[in-house]
Amino acid sequence: MAPFSTIFFLILLIVPLCSATLGVQYYDQTCPHAEDIIYQTIRNASFFDPKVPARILRMFFHDCFIRGCDASVLLDSTPENKAEKDGPPNLSLGAFYVIDAVKTNLEKACPATVSCADIVAIAARDVVAMSGGPYWNVLKGRKDGRVSRANETVNLPAPSFNTSQLIQSFANRGLGVKDLVALSGGHTLGFSHCSSFEGRLHNFSSVHDTDPSLNAVFAQSLKQKCPKPNSDRNAGQLLDPTSSVFDNNYYKQIISGKGVFASDQSLLNDYRTGLIVKAFANDQTVFFREFAASMIKLGNVGVLENAEVRLNCRAVN
Repeated sequence: MAPFSTIFFLILLIVPLCSATLGVQYYDQTCPHAEDIIYQTIRNASFFDPKVPARILRMFFHDCFIRGCDASVLLDSTPENKAEKDGPPNLSLGAFYVIDAVKTNLEKACPATVSCADIVAIAARDVVAMSGGPYWNVLKGRKDGRVSRANETVNLPAPSFNTSQLIQSFANRGLGVKDLVALSGGHTLGFSHCSSFEGRLHNFSSVHDTDPSLNAVFAQSLKQKCPKPNSDRNAGQLLDPTSSVFDNNYYKQIISGKGVFASDQSLLNDYRTGLIVKAFANDQTVFFREFAASMIKLGNVGVLENAEVRLNCRAVN
């Protein structure tokens, strides 16, 4: 396995930066305390709401997968336009108030300097690191987009996808198979409502009532939490038994037939991804290194250079 420094260098060579001048030291002169301000605000919010880390990480994924990493997921809907955050996959994101708090603090220290897109990218790194996961240097210099459409969220990878669909979805963003498996490990943080996986529990097929790839005991526990019909809209399942800790337990769950999403479980049984799942389950250090490399790569998707720095992350200037 190549050392992280080598992987990082190769990523800089391979990933298109969209002509943007991203750099680790982008704010060193204009807002030298930007990352400290972001970290402190995120840490305080996470202390009061343990759901914040998982939501911030998911927010970064959902932002970059639609129109690139341009903070379009943060824009509020208007009477004339329904924005991404009101698309069905994003209704449970939450934590937008945390980004608002970060932006308020940054505007006091360095007005009109740090973009909302960079805030989300840095915050995603911070929630991973403070949850016990890897730390990486975030390339900065993204600008904020002015377009956000709810109907485009249909292009987010769904929890019902099979591996071929996942590979194609990631390839459309310039991300490879290793990136798919590594970034799926972000599910080590978080929770899912029943609606995202109940299709595996009831009337799965004409032959099986329950998805046969599910561990039988685990399937029964999920059925108890998500009965049919289910009147509890808040019911669901942690995606990983150590859901507040960033670790490689997610992959161990998949190997045990306890992947909550069909998309997660499918990774084990596909020849293109199964060996990577097993490698990450066996060696957390390898997973951490590859996750950090893939997050850097994801952070370069669709970066805008000639655009604005929003003064309010919820609205264009």
